Amino acid sequence: MKKNNEIIIDNTKKFVKQKLKKAEAGHDYWHILRVLKLSEKIAQKEGGNLMIIRLGALLHDIADAKFHNGDETIGPQIARDFLQSQNLSNDIVEQIVQIIEQISFKNSFEKQNYSSLELQIIQDADRLDAIGAIGIARAFIYGGYKNNPIYDPDLKPNLKMDKETYKKGNTTTINHFYEKLLKLKDMMNTQTGKQMAEERHRFMLQFLEQFYNEWDI
Repeated sequence: MKKNNEIIIDNTKKFVKQKLKKAEAGHDYWHILRVLKLSEKIAQKEGGNLMIIRLGALLHDIADAKFHNGDETIGPQIARDFLQSQNLSNDIVEQIVQIIEQISFKNSFEKQNYSSLELQIIQDADRLDAIGAIGIARAFIYGGYKNNPIYDPDLKPNLKMDKETYKKGNTTTINHFYEKLLKLKDMMNTQTGKQMAEERHRFMLQFLEQFYNEWDI
């Protein structure tokens, strides 16, 4: 017989899979499962409350603001309602909601008022899935979804953008590497996350070198 925590995790997986069945491919249920596995792997070395980490990873993109007209309140509210339906304590619910509210890269443009080891672990996992080979694939999927150009040599990366500019996402996919993806290695919170990011970061640099070689033929 499954213990209560495992039942809640199973319920959460089913809930998230149903909610994201029509999601953009870079932010779909497979993304959630990758972030979950990465979070669990990091937690093996870094510690943290595994139940909060697992639930936070599963629910972190339940309603990404970029697919809801920039509304950052929808995801946390959906997560809160679901978690309360699972009869979790208010303390656990609030911690997970805070994680969902703070995890996104766009929030790095502002001073954060909440931090926890659990948030740091899930954030590292989410950032790891945004870099490396999978990160490259996701970047071009989203660029295609937005109908952004792949590359424009005359359009330079905006390295001094604010949160609202970043949220608009009006950039080329190659510029997105410089505006976000190549920054993530140095933004990892945990030592485990930092180590895991190194190889993925190097792969992106190799990709860009090859891309420019082919573009300039």
